[in-house]
Amino acid sequence: MKISARNHLKGTVKKIIPGVVSTEVTLEIAPGVEVVSIITKSSADQMHLSLGKEAYVVVKATDVMVGID
Repeated sequence: MKISARNHLKGTVKKIIPGVVSTEVTLEIAPGVEVVSIITKSSADQMHLSLGKEAYVVVKATDVMVGID
């Protein structure tokens, strides 16, 4: 995989909620740490996403913020 985004995290597909136009995908990137993304249904179908499959969270943004409590 070659991408220009610097922020990518390997994970495992934990949940898939398909919709008419979009699909909600939850990836677990560490024990108890999940990231949820909404992607097009077409993209989810093309990637053949399934529970347990390895995938990447890719963050491409002009700003990435850090916060503390």
